[in-house]
Amino acid sequence: MSANKNSSRSLAGIAGIVAVATLISKIFGLVREQVIAAAFGVGAVANAYTYAYVIPGFLFILLGGINGPFHSALVSVLAKRNKSEAAPIVETVSTLVSLLLLIVTILIIIFADSIISFQAPGLEAEVRKIAVLQLQIMAPLALLAGLIGIGFGTLNASDSYWLPSISPLFSSVTIFITLGVVLWRVGGQLNTPEYIQLGAIAFAGATLAGAILQWLAQLIAQWRAGLGRLRLRFNYRIPGVMDVLKVMTPATLSSGMLHINVYTDLFFASFIPGAAAAMRYGNFIALTPLGIISNTILVPFLPIFSRLTAPENWSELKMRIRQGLFLSALTMLPLTAIFIALSLPIVKLVYQRSEFGEDASRFVAPLLLAYGLGLFFYLSRDVLVRVFYALGDGKTPFKISIINIFLNAILDYFLVTAFKAPGLVMATIGVNISSMAIFLWLLHRRLNGLPLRKWFLSFAGLILVTALATLGGYSISWLWETYLGNDNILFLILELGIASLVTVIIFFLAAIPLKLPELQMLSDRVRQKLGKS
Repeated sequence: MSANKNSSRSLAGIAGIVAVATLISKIFGLVREQVIAAAFGVGAVANAYTYAYVIPGFLFILLGGINGPFHSALVSVLAKRNKSEAAPIVETVSTLVSLLLLIVTILIIIFADSIISFQAPGLEAEVRKIAVLQLQIMAPLALLAGLIGIGFGTLNASDSYWLPSISPLFSSVTIFITLGVVLWRVGGQLNTPEYIQLGAIAFAGATLAGAILQWLAQLIAQWRAGLGRLRLRFNYRIPGVMDVLKVMTPATLSSGMLHINVYTDLFFASFIPGAAAAMRYGNFIALTPLGIISNTILVPFLPIFSRLTAPENWSELKMRIRQGLFLSALTMLPLTAIFIALSLPIVKLVYQRSEFGEDASRFVAPLLLAYGLGLFFYLSRDVLVRVFYALGDGKTPFKISIINIFLNAILDYFLVTAFKAPGLVMATIGVNISSMAIFLWLLHRRLNGLPLRKWFLSFAGLILVTALATLGGYSISWLWETYLGNDNILFLILELGIASLVTVIIFFLAAIPLKLPELQMLSDRVRQKLGKS
């Protein structure tokens, strides 16, 4: 089924809903991270939490994340079926997944000590003890992750986008309210044994409580929409269940292999004091705009890719693949320029207060710069993976992700020696570039040819545009700090605002001569929104 003009408007409408909801969720997430940074800095509790959250967070992102394999599998199957068929499929998949993840939860609780020792052999004894306790508290996230991921996919397949996109804010609100209570409880006396113990428990407990609220909100919406209840179903022979599992299983394994790379990075980071917490802070700043934009691009495109998989629709599928890649470039590369030019002022503005001082800012800033370099490659790889999922092929991404585990470990080993903590981020960038190249070549062969040379030349032009924009933003920042300084928070905000604006203006003005249809599409959409406002 081809996407016509109406479906194009639907695509824009869906993107708008997802963007606004995700923006609200990310704003709450930013406040959460600021509270965490002010409360714990890059000290024992924050560092321990980073390791304790590796497996629960890995499962939460892997299974429960929007655009994750559970979400993608359900959307790709339910989008092709009548709504009346959804409830039995969803209830059966939920039952099977829950039984498996309940066992995983129990194993995490029992073997928490061994898991932390294996993950981070370089941790100090105090940090390790805190991490084990936090991991045991957060173990049920494994079960909740699967249920939340199923909820995301089910609601999106029925054209419900607002609640899934905004529901992560429950976790953020729970965490910063809980930490606020802890600070009040200890009377503002930080770094005492009581504060560290209470803060560690509260931090992990609030994370779990937020996930429970997120799942309950989705479950109620599913009930009201007739998309399944909290009911045990074991009949995997129901039409559609096996279709979901065929996509879900290899997609989960594929994404899982990708997240093993995160563990590999943290393994090396455990030998660099404070590196894990610093990577968490830098990663969050980079992922905030990335999360908003990636949801805006990936969520509407996946159902469209799924409807264009028949050979007679391949010409339109190729056009949609190009749109996904170039919209990724036009939204990510300006951010790359900003993060490269302004990494230190950004970290100062977001985090530098209380326990997070000047030294911490200078530690995190190079990591943010490195994360900024990889934004486009991260999002573009995800776009291409969704094309394979839409084609019903979860095995190819899985095979490539296995290769990438070894590539990432090799790059980590060499780059951490040369660049310390930022080298770990550079290794991930290398893996994503490798994945993109392989995916494009395979799609080129499978879809009877992609105009790769033309695409590459346009991308090369955008890289030059990004370099020019970076230089412009950095020059404005340097001049501001040289003649005005940024010790005053108002001056810091003005420096970032003016330099970022100049960076974006230079980028889009310099991109105009490239005559990209996606740039026109993006500008039309912005003008439309501004006109409505």
